[in-house]
Amino acid sequence: MKINRRKFLTLAGAAAAFGIAGKPTYNILAGEKVKSKAGVKRFAMVINLKKLMENPQIMDACIDACHKAHNVPNIDNAKKEVKWIWKEKFHHAFLEQDNYHLPAKVRNHPVLLLCNHCDNPPCVNVCPTKATWKRDEDGIVMMDWHRCIGCRYCMAACPYGSRSFNWKDPRLALKEKTSEFPTRMKGVVEKCTFCDERIVKGKLPHCVEACKNGEIMFGDLNDRNSEIRQILKDTYSIRRKPELGTQPEIYYII
Repeated sequence: MKINRRKFLTLAGAAAAFGIAGKPTYNILAGEKVKSKAGVKRFAMVINLKKLMENPQIMDACIDACHKAHNVPNIDNAKKEVKWIWKEKFHHAFLEQDNYHLPAKVRNHPVLLLCNHCDNPPCVNVCPTKATWKRDEDGIVMMDWHRCIGCRYCMAACPYGSRSFNWKDPRLALKEKTSEFPTRMKGVVEKCTFCDERIVKGKLPHCVEACKNGEIMFGDLNDRNSEIRQILKDTYSIRRKPELGTQPEIYYII
């Protein structure tokens, strides 16, 4: 990938703004992928927008399954809402893909959004307490709510709006609560964790399990024989804001 001086300085400024650090800036912005080590997984997700357009109600099923299982409160206030997975119109979610001739069906259709579990996560680099980190064994960007001090630096660094802040005790807004997953408290940030509690048991994330016709797929990118690797190899896909060099691991088939 060639990059001229002006573009480099522009992107380098963006990288600094989002807190991308830890390896040479040029390598990050040029799209360099970390070489996979033997036995190390790299979990990723593929969301098939074509299938979601054919069966849009499945998106609500995915959201309900995720939020119910993780004790995510339903707060009817856009400024204080808490969300792990949510819907957004295509032209809002993919500004870089928007164009005048984009079919109205695609442009105005909602898509599912969640934490992108970036390979170069800017949120991790700005957290002062290491309450958020990327796991070495599978690349999942995790959260430790007990270590979170609520500074919200991670929210400022995330270019995808994937994190929510608990302005009040979220447990008070829960109509029903499951004891199988811990609740959070006021003053901490939370987000999707790829259902790490299920992955360790060999199960799929709740949103994937809620899909009946392959609308969402999940797997290991480092496994050449995995279904997700073959799908991305044979099918054109897009990612959100790839120009920022964060290397998001949520792929969308359009």
